[in-house]
Amino acid sequence: MDGCSNYNSLQVRRSSRSKEQARAMFAKHDVPHAAGQIFLSPFTAHKFAKQHGFPLVIKPNVSGFSRGSHFPITNYKELWKAALMVKVWWPTSVVEQYLLGANYRVLATPEKIVSVIRRYPPFVDGNGTDSISLLIDTENATRQEMQLHPTIYPIKKSPAVKRYLAKQQLSFDSVPGKDERIYLFNRIALAPGGIVEAIDQNNIPEVNKKLFCDVVKQFDANLFGIDVILEHSIEQDYTSQKCIFLEVNSRPYTRMHEKPRYGKVDDLAAFYAYMDSLGIADTDTF
Repeated sequence: MDGCSNYNSLQVRRSSRSKEQARAMFAKHDVPHAAGQIFLSPFTAHKFAKQHGFPLVIKPNVSGFSRGSHFPITNYKELWKAALMVKVWWPTSVVEQYLLGANYRVLATPEKIVSVIRRYPPFVDGNGTDSISLLIDTENATRQEMQLHPTIYPIKKSPAVKRYLAKQQLSFDSVPGKDERIYLFNRIALAPGGIVEAIDQNNIPEVNKKLFCDVVKQFDANLFGIDVILEHSIEQDYTSQKCIFLEVNSRPYTRMHEKPRYGKVDDLAAFYAYMDSLGIADTDTF
């Protein structure tokens, strides 16, 4: 995909391709991650739910951009539906505990943090007078003015969004109160209109920065996009809150770090120049 970086060798990319590989490395090095299990049969996922309870997430063992992921799963009906639908994307799947918290993508090298973004599902903030439909139009106009597309997509008034609003006893005609935040979908992916906020690295504790760099070193990688959920915030010491590392991305989509909806854009020119100078072998072999 255009916008995905290519700064790791074939060996590194092969060693970090699946969520199972990432989970094994996290466990080996005591990196905090969720209890989970690889499964072929949905019965295995059902058994995991009986043992660990809800909420859960089910996702393909190999995928990207949140494709095929289902979360939060809160009951057995949702579990079975997700466990069957996920097979469209990959034969083996992952079921694991889900943490409702702040979702981040950390772009890191072995030496430093390059850029950090927080990712949100699509939402609109009420003003007490406009309908959700009009708030979506206003938000999309702002995105167009900021020239965020095609990185950040417009929010669609799709049947999926309509159903998600209905679960909250809302519709496109509903008028949220002033500063009331209305989420329009559950997924943080960009395609449904997900939102990106740039995070100031100066506010991130050194202990957190070190952990992310250590993960890159563990895979002997040059660059990773690391997906992590923290109970409260990445600006708080990860040891003082629940923290779950989800996966590592050996070809992270760096463009979304350049097009945040909120926050100050990181200048990545020097980073790209340095990475391009490394002369990494096998970058065109997949």
